[in-house]
Amino acid sequence: MTRAGPGRPAGPTATSAAPPPPSAAGGAGRPAHPPLAARQALPANEQFRWRRLLAKSDDRQPGEPMRAAGGAPPPEACALPAADGGAGGRCAMAGGGDALRALLRAANALLQQRRYHAALAVLKGFRNGAVYGAKIRAPHALVMTFLFKSGSLREKLKSIAQATYTHSRNLAYFVFTYKGLMALQSRLQGKKIPFHSFFAACIGGWLVFGENNPINSQIIMYLLSRILFGLSRLAVDKGYVPQPKQDPFPLVAALIWGTVLWLFEYHRQTLQPSLQSSMTYLYDDSDEWHDISDFLIHNKRTDSK
Repeated sequence: MTRAGPGRPAGPTATSAAPPPPSAAGGAGRPAHPPLAARQALPANEQFRWRRLLAKSDDRQPGEPMRAAGGAPPPEACALPAADGGAGGRCAMAGGGDALRALLRAANALLQQRRYHAALAVLKGFRNGAVYGAKIRAPHALVMTFLFKSGSLREKLKSIAQATYTHSRNLAYFVFTYKGLMALQSRLQGKKIPFHSFFAACIGGWLVFGENNPINSQIIMYLLSRILFGLSRLAVDKGYVPQPKQDPFPLVAALIWGTVLWLFEYHRQTLQPSLQSSMTYLYDDSDEWHDISDFLIHNKRTDSK
């Protein structure tokens, strides 16, 4: 600064003043800033600081594009490390987001390709088999385990998880095998015929459900009952069996219950273990009691009296 003299105002000796730092406050709480041309002459890190400040305050020069606060940094700021006012970390995050969006677009484009439809259907069948198996088995295993099985909580949870995993895995494997063989047969013969479905399911059933374990046994018995009903309806629809004049369901119900109780009473070992357990609770345990506690409140006495 120079001394003031007669006719000489006091002022800075420099011909031009550097722009105030971004933290300088302007009127009414808005940042004081140099003109756009002056800011463009600043180093890249200073330009980036000003752009961040102005984006937050929406105080920008005419003709300057507005960039939302927190948006993608300018390219020149991406080259600077964060310690120098650059946007290194945010540039990396923005680049990662762009890469993810590009990957999703590529995946969606692939899913729309008709030539890959058969292979993609096999993969989605595997996914649906795994999900459906878990949804069906988990609540069933949870209820049956806590109602009828003894053991510690850890043992019960392990049993539930194992049953759910086995059912989910087997159903996923079967759907994958079935749809894969269906697609292969259709491609080899140029069309789809009814035998393809039977053959593919036979191979899948042999490979996946051929092991005799409780999970597979329950699934096979479930399907067997549905098959018998389905074949009965098909026989009527095709004319192999005349249409009944009356609903045959009461007769079917009578024969089913008569047969299963005869087996339970005289050939119990032929029934599936879970069915034996259920019928024992219903028909054998109801023959025994000692007092009101195990007559109405409990099935069996819990003490040693």
